[in-house]
Amino acid sequence: MNIRPAVKEDAQAAARLLYDALHDIAHQLTGQESEEDALRDLAFYFEQEEGRLSYHQCLVSEVDGKAAGLIVTYGGDEAKELDRPMVERLRELKNDPSFTLDKEADEDEFYIDTLSVSSSYKGMGIGSALIRAAEARAKERGYGKIALAVVTGNKRAYSLYLRTGYEVDKEIIINKHVYFHMVKHLE
Repeated sequence: MNIRPAVKEDAQAAARLLYDALHDIAHQLTGQESEEDALRDLAFYFEQEEGRLSYHQCLVSEVDGKAAGLIVTYGGDEAKELDRPMVERLRELKNDPSFTLDKEADEDEFYIDTLSVSSSYKGMGIGSALIRAAEARAKERGYGKIALAVVTGNKRAYSLYLRTGYEVDKEIIINKHVYFHMVKHLE
């Protein structure tokens, strides 16, 4: 297993991984109803030079030359600016100048936006390795804590985050669903 910065050429594999992790949020972020259209737009976002889902925010876990997992991270203080291109696009698409996205990250934390491992590679430690890589990235950038959100019913992911040292500090709402906001203080 090799963890590396994402490149534009990862777009198709990344779109699938993002969609599988985001579910209904993928439709919210793309404004698309069909899976096919949402996948196309996720690949578009991934290929951009700026934005929350840009390849610049991603690390990829590669196994035998294939993208087996992906993690999207950024500073909470950067979230508003990273969301700007997506929000502008969605405002135009929905013809709604007041459209906004739910606030997920606090300003003082490094944030894991999305973690996804292909079903073909589950149980190989890829998720844990990507989390460790994100934590290293957070430390390099000078953040004292890292956070993520997990939907309250996702027991498998919740258990993984608990095992890796994350603790629930509050509940937040994302796309009308309740999520645990989990934090880990970095040394």
